[in-house]
Amino acid sequence: MLRGIDVSGYQSSTYSTEGVSFVFVKATEGRTYVNPKLSAQTKRARDAGCVVGFYHFLWPGNLTAQAEYFVSKAPERAGDILAVDWETTGDGTHASNAEKDRFIRKVRELRPNNRVVLYANRNYWLNVDDTSYAGDGLWIADYVTAGKPRIQAKWRFHQYTDDPLDKNVADFSSKAALREWAENA
Repeated sequence: MLRGIDVSGYQSSTYSTEGVSFVFVKATEGRTYVNPKLSAQTKRARDAGCVVGFYHFLWPGNLTAQAEYFVSKAPERAGDILAVDWETTGDGTHASNAEKDRFIRKVRELRPNNRVVLYANRNYWLNVDDTSYAGDGLWIADYVTAGKPRIQAKWRFHQYTDDPLDKNVADFSSKAALREWAENA
């Protein structure tokens, strides 16, 4: 399995890329927030030769506007992966299943040359999700042994800890295999 991390405005732009094959960078949230470190964090990942992904923290409502906002801010490059982060907002709300599904489909329509995946924690996947729609793949958060999330569904990425930062593994045999998957959207 491949090792990777995800970063947001809370992390440094000079994070360690040692032993890392992929990096997901938070790009946007809702319709107004852009990660102020987006460019620097992206450059750090690209300079290290990592496969790069970008994620959008989804809020309920205005799905088309959020999708358009996300793709307008996330760098556009073949082989990059796009992700929707579906969880509880700071207001204690969350996008519905239908909204999550529409958002994934809209991003896929706006960026047909990029893979689009769903990030959800184990509770959301097992108890909130009722469509099992994850676009091109599931990125599951479950803080257990790396590569052993407690779900039955096929997953592509597993976030297994947030200490000292969000660490992930990817279910690919090599970085070349991940890159090939990402480039063949």
